[in-house]
Amino acid sequence: MRLFAGLLLSTAFLASPARAEDAVSRGGYLAILGDCAGCHTREHGAAYAGGLPFQAQFGTVYSTNITPDWKTGIGAWTADQFYRALHEGIAADGHHLYPAFPYVYFSRISRRESDALFAFLKTLKPVHQPPTPNKLMFPFNIRAGLIFWNWLYLPKAPPKIDPASSAAWKRGEYIVNGLGHCGGCHTPKDILFGDITSKLLTGGVVDNWYAANLTSNPHLGLGKWSHDNVVRFLATGRNPYATAAGNMQEKVTLSTSHMTNNDRDAIATYLKSLSASPPHSPEEPKPPQMEDGQAIFVARCQGCHQPPGQPDQPGPGPLPDYPKLAGDTLILGRDPATVVRIILEGAESPVTPNEKTTYSMPAFAVLSDEEIAAVATYIRNSWGNRAEPVTPHAVRTMRAALSE
Repeated sequence: MRLFAGLLLSTAFLASPARAEDAVSRGGYLAILGDCAGCHTREHGAAYAGGLPFQAQFGTVYSTNITPDWKTGIGAWTADQFYRALHEGIAADGHHLYPAFPYVYFSRISRRESDALFAFLKTLKPVHQPPTPNKLMFPFNIRAGLIFWNWLYLPKAPPKIDPASSAAWKRGEYIVNGLGHCGGCHTPKDILFGDITSKLLTGGVVDNWYAANLTSNPHLGLGKWSHDNVVRFLATGRNPYATAAGNMQEKVTLSTSHMTNNDRDAIATYLKSLSASPPHSPEEPKPPQMEDGQAIFVARCQGCHQPPGQPDQPGPGPLPDYPKLAGDTLILGRDPATVVRIILEGAESPVTPNEKTTYSMPAFAVLSDEEIAAVATYIRNSWGNRAEPVTPHAVRTMRAALSE
């Protein structure tokens, strides 16, 4: 339901060039840039009615209802109150919003954009959906503590942008660090869930998925990706170096695949300008684990993926559209969460207006923790790949998290 609603709404707004300057139409496109449907729609729930869980080390926060329902949504809100929520994280009744709502990034939104987005949300069908209670441990369940959090993390001034930068770079920087709130997943967080700004866009773990390093690091990040590789990934969720998974698959399906070509190009321009994060020398995997991993890979995986001993060139595997694993950005992540989770749960490629051919991978949860750790370590260290070995403990921890 969430996917259908997002695709329907985004298609409707992008297909109306005659209304491009209308506030509601502009607001609909801003909702696409901000992936509002993706964050404010729970599985099998009504679009924009909230209830989607966001998990952190101190508990779970649920997204709110942003339909114009008078009692449970934002029907009674004013444009001023909406703007304050985006910029300061304060709801209409004065209570502080948790930073799972990424107002730190939305503080970049202009008043004109805020009003357009508000106008669009006011046109949605009202849904009476009371908020799902948050489940937070003490003292994080005390909202007054967010006053201190805002003092620490809310930007004190707009970023300094070099006026000589190209229009495409400026637009890409704004989408990535503003409405698109990419750092919400791709920037590591400290113990208080604030961005570690010294590690901007170097990768992070969210909801048991690893969000990739977006810097120009040639091993961990996008250093091997061309500008066109980035554009293609945003449009389709696939390129020779990666296939979107987890939270990023939702972002591609509901957001980036519905952006204009110019905006995807701008994002690529900005991301390819980022300096590489510091190099990392991963620990060498132990030969017995690699041998066990190869045996499992040959038995279970090589029919679709790149067989052992082939050159370390990215591209399709033995079956059409199935990825090779050489140089795959998700495979090489400093945290193996995404790799382990896909082995446990299986995966499907994203469906977008720009790429309708799909493929799927079955779950291999029947494998033991030791076997999954071995095959994950093998694919992270074959065909020229180099990444930290995976431990059975990491697999056991992921398996427990997914069973909750």
